[in-house]
Amino acid sequence: MRAGCGVSSNHERRDGTGYPQGLAGQAIPLAGRLMAIADVYDALVTERVYKAAMTHDEAVAVILSERGRQFDPRLVDLFIEIALRFGEIHSRFADAR
Repeated sequence: MRAGCGVSSNHERRDGTGYPQGLAGQAIPLAGRLMAIADVYDALVTERVYKAAMTHDEAVAVILSERGRQFDPRLVDLFIEIALRFGEIHSRFADAR
């Protein structure tokens, strides 16, 4: 896989401890940095057989706590600005699962 393609880079972490390539910071494609936040939010607010769903506010707090470590700080700041919309979208489509 090319480092710049963005496919599967949502598992990379800003601090370089992610996978599959151990990319860090701006070396992670923008698409991967964006999807990392969306993917984690979805995973946190969705019930799984092995865990209860978090509330929207709890999920936002987790993402904020990983600002600069797991997630791009600038993108977390932008996420916080539109976080209510994430909650609305999740609520709208949660029953469709």
